[in-house]
Amino acid sequence: MRINFDFGDLEAFLAVAEHGSFRAAAETLAISQSALSRRIQKLEEALGATLLERTTRSVKLTLAARSFRDRAEVMLEEAQEALRAIGDDTARFAFQRNQIVTVAAVPTATRSLLPRAIQAFRDQGFDGRIRINDLSANDVLEAVASGDADFGINFIGGQEPGLDFRVLADDPFVLAVPRGGELDADGPVEWADVDPSKFIAVWKGSGNRMLIDSALAHARENVAWAYEVRHLSTALGLVEAGLGVTAVPASAMPGPEHPLLRSRPLINPVVTRTVGAVRRAGARLSTAAEAFYQIIIADASER
Repeated sequence: MRINFDFGDLEAFLAVAEHGSFRAAAETLAISQSALSRRIQKLEEALGATLLERTTRSVKLTLAARSFRDRAEVMLEEAQEALRAIGDDTARFAFQRNQIVTVAAVPTATRSLLPRAIQAFRDQGFDGRIRINDLSANDVLEAVASGDADFGINFIGGQEPGLDFRVLADDPFVLAVPRGGELDADGPVEWADVDPSKFIAVWKGSGNRMLIDSALAHARENVAWAYEVRHLSTALGLVEAGLGVTAVPASAMPGPEHPLLRSRPLINPVVTRTVGAVRRAGARLSTAAEAFYQIIIADASER
């Protein structure tokens, strides 16, 4: 696919998106409004999509423009940094270590894996920015496959064509219970003993819910729910309020010092997901992204 637009066209689009006005954008870029319009038209033709809806009073971004805006900012930002580094070996080395690293990750995997890796990344002298896109499991795979993320942290992807999945850790589900409640005790809990009138489930379309439902069906168990939410953070909030209990991956639980929550192992069956790092097969990452990826791999192997 040929790229039939240049960085000036991206600058024009981003200026209009920021100011919401062709006049203000043209003044910022020190060009005429007609020249600005030609750049926008050229970009729209190259992308095959309308980016701006113009009225006599305002300019609004289309759905395609809102989707493209973040990518345009990244492309322009990285191009500017690359230009600053050309011709200077010291600057080029610094540029390689300061590149933006984009990681797509399921939110429940970020609590335990990424903070340690980020600290190690900084300790090794990397000063680049880290962009963490917390997404659903399927969206993580899509972001990695499309190149929107350098790599991902996910619990699915081992069977996806074109992607490499490196196992990091097994992550069993535990029962999150409120401190001071009737289940605030030591020892495991069987799924059959979970009170349906207190159970908070994540929505049926989530990867975690599918893992749980599949394992329970295989074990001929079933747990009805009293509440259903879209995000585990919401479920944990309800547990904190004493409204019920929920099943979460152990990696998503706050530490043992948490004043309102504690976890208990869930058994019969034990439900476990495998967390791994996923990247495009054969893809070459930037210096910074490759270093960050290897730090995560090394950290997992030591635990």
